[in-house]
Amino acid sequence: MRIAVDVMGADRGPAEIVAGGVAALKKFGDTQVLLVGDQPTIEAALGQHRLPAEARRRLHIRHASQVVEMHDKVDSIRKKQDSSLVRSMEAVRDGGADAVVAVGNTAATVAVSWFTLGRLEGVPRPGIAVPIPTIKNGPPCVVVDMGANTRPQPKHLAVYGLMASRYSERIFGARNPAVGLLNVGEEQGKGNDFLRESYELLSQQPINFVGNVEGNDIFKGEVQVVVCDGFVGNAVLKAIEGSATLLMTVLREELNKGPFVKFGAALCRKAFRTMRARLDYAAYGGAPLLGVKGVCIIGHGKSNAAAVMNAVRVARESVASNLNTVIVESLSAQRAGATVS
Repeated sequence: MRIAVDVMGADRGPAEIVAGGVAALKKFGDTQVLLVGDQPTIEAALGQHRLPAEARRRLHIRHASQVVEMHDKVDSIRKKQDSSLVRSMEAVRDGGADAVVAVGNTAATVAVSWFTLGRLEGVPRPGIAVPIPTIKNGPPCVVVDMGANTRPQPKHLAVYGLMASRYSERIFGARNPAVGLLNVGEEQGKGNDFLRESYELLSQQPINFVGNVEGNDIFKGEVQVVVCDGFVGNAVLKAIEGSATLLMTVLREELNKGPFVKFGAALCRKAFRTMRARLDYAAYGGAPLLGVKGVCIIGHGKSNAAAVMNAVRVARESVASNLNTVIVESLSAQRAGATVS
């Protein structure tokens, strides 16, 4: 299995992404990594790492002379056809890689993947599915869409629910995952016309649709999939990130107030490390762009090496699970009035 990694355009710079690719090579002995970007920059970053000869044979480099920056607008990709992002997607399209990991400009990644890879049969628009930790120890709550489609139609949300349900089953082992529609109240009939129509279409999908849910339900662990439009989903994601940062900052400040507090904090150090690990985005690696032909994992723009390594892990799992085949079969069965589990 070969995973393409877009090295350029992330907040932490190419060296951090290369370090993640190296970590993936060391951890996953059956995986090849294709680093895509400026070759001299990649080789300079590789010079900081010691790779066994066996792992070095599984490392490949594809040169790309351009970079899609974080601040670039989507239409800039037309002028950057030799960018690392475009070349990474082409590797998947042309069979040179089984999946792509892109850490950087999310909007550009969605656009390039859509135009380069195309959509799965029966998928009107792709959606970003982000796993969110819950208070339970079971599967995370997969929230879709979190930014790929900010002006969707109800039929888009219906397909999101089905795709994310299959993703939760295949990747996180959820059994008959409960799917909820993010709304302003749990009662049927809540929300605007868009949400009410989405509710009706979701109820017709071959999934365990449980109705409307509210924002706090994302963290309870009672539902394994929450469906929303990309505008709301992106706002939810940013709010979650900000809340996690606030929590850790306040906790750190309070635990440094006086010797007795510090002593108590030292006794609870293991619990604090566990809490931080459960809230760390790096542990989840990245979010799949569901609905495109091929596997595309979108990482956080601030991803560190650990997050990149885990994004490669998610890409491997998505390929190995035949997720896209399952999604296409489910959509086909739904159109035929049957159910595929």
